[in-house]
Amino acid sequence: MKRKLKQSFFLTLNLLIATSHAQMSVQFVDVTTEAGITFKHVSGASDRKFYLETMGSGAAFFDYDSDGDLDLYIVNGAPLPGFEMDTPPTNVLYQNDGNGGFVEVTKQAGVGDLGYGMGCVAADYDNDGDTDLYVTNFGNNVLYQNNGDGTFRDVTVHAGVGNGEKWSSSCAFVDYNHDGNLDLYVVNYLDYDLTTDRDWFDPRGRRIYSNPQVYAGVPDTLYRNNGDGTFTDVTRQAGIYNKTGKGLGVTCGDYDNDGRIDIYVANDTTPNFLYRNSGDGRFVDIGPFAGAAYNEHGVAEGGMGVDFGDYNNDGSLDIFVTNFSNETNTLYHNTADGALVDFTNIAGLGEVSFLKLAFGTKFFDANNDGALDLFVANGHLYPTESDALEYAQTDQFFLNTGEGDFVDVSEQSGEYFSIRMVGRGASFGDYDNDGDTDIFVVNLNQEGILLRNESGNGHNWLTIKTVGVKSNRDGIGTRVEVVTHSRIQLKEVQAGSSYLSGHDLRLIFGLGTETKAEMVKVTWPSGVVQTLADVEANQLLIITEEISAQAPGH
Repeated sequence: MKRKLKQSFFLTLNLLIATSHAQMSVQFVDVTTEAGITFKHVSGASDRKFYLETMGSGAAFFDYDSDGDLDLYIVNGAPLPGFEMDTPPTNVLYQNDGNGGFVEVTKQAGVGDLGYGMGCVAADYDNDGDTDLYVTNFGNNVLYQNNGDGTFRDVTVHAGVGNGEKWSSSCAFVDYNHDGNLDLYVVNYLDYDLTTDRDWFDPRGRRIYSNPQVYAGVPDTLYRNNGDGTFTDVTRQAGIYNKTGKGLGVTCGDYDNDGRIDIYVANDTTPNFLYRNSGDGRFVDIGPFAGAAYNEHGVAEGGMGVDFGDYNNDGSLDIFVTNFSNETNTLYHNTADGALVDFTNIAGLGEVSFLKLAFGTKFFDANNDGALDLFVANGHLYPTESDALEYAQTDQFFLNTGEGDFVDVSEQSGEYFSIRMVGRGASFGDYDNDGDTDIFVVNLNQEGILLRNESGNGHNWLTIKTVGVKSNRDGIGTRVEVVTHSRIQLKEVQAGSSYLSGHDLRLIFGLGTETKAEMVKVTWPSGVVQTLADVEANQLLIITEEISAQAPGH
């Protein structure tokens, strides 16, 4: 009994310390108006209640003009039958002015797609030194090639990545075969057609929305980059042709530390996929065997957003998935022996998420103390009659205590977290280059919100940008380890995660009170390993792949 009381005392003490620390140092401020962002999402909703109009869209932070400042691309919806609007909505591109503000340059840049938009991701797929953009739609997707002069051109047909008339959701650039060219993974949601979305009514005769369980799933699509500006659909030969999926989120990372990038897909009401890279151009779905397809009760949940991250700094990537209301979000702890175990309740993330319907999310170190925290954007699909389930909901910020669990410190982290919105996509990046991670949230039929982080630069930090030579130009898939006196942190460069969104390709490592990294170890997709010693804190470090270096075993 004394031992249990002692453990309880120290747990409570840790939580109090974490909460107190958060009150002093973790603050997000809504600077949307100040930054000049006027975007409002349009779902095209009418009294027809098409299921499509409930899903929202995403955004991406990326440096389209290569000036060192993150710009912002936001995806929008489009009119649906029964909806009227004088001026059709478009996707928008905001250029960062370098002084904390943004200027809309959509028309000049040529990226105002009019399709019913869902997600996006940005990366240099053609290795020419500037960042390109891929947009997913309900209908044909779009690939914009960056011309390098502030404009883009639509090369979808030439590249062969339109993906037909499918309902695509999230997407990711990933060099799955390590040939130095970025391939493209496109998540597809449902076999859905507006013309066959019949009217649905509740027992009282009122029109309601349908749900994903009444539609069949469709396979995701994997496009292999041919290295000449075109792609080949290799879905079947790669082993990912799976009709049972109803995918909404995707994240890529080397979950089993074998040097090959794996792919995790969050599915809505069907088992999630964990595609293990076999190294021969093929993948095997090991989700059920690894423990990442279901929750701890063996139930497939309504997966929305997803991310890889080493939240406990043990050298293995864990997985976080956001889910439907009356389910918890799910944290899969990586045991480093191939298994993923549902640690949701152990980590303190269960009860606090049960009544939320969660979408955009990401692991990131908000206060730069060296431990990955979590942000979650929340909002229901439709108004409900339940007193417990709200349509507009507050978003959540979970502080990592450093002891293997999290604390919901939303109420102490800024006025924004007391405001109810209908949250969907969330993009993460250091748009003001002050050494901490900011957030842009897309809200359904509402204004998007830019949250400036005013806490992380209270600690020391190190931002790393990778430039591949033998590997892909952005270094996507590169594994970076930062060693300080107190800990070893692991992160990988990834293009695409959260919900329908892309993010800053630079990696920000929180160093806490440490003034330098004793060592930075970089393992490139090519296998080349570079190490740097005694790296000073509070700087942007650009690391270019050394082609003269040898991969292990060569």
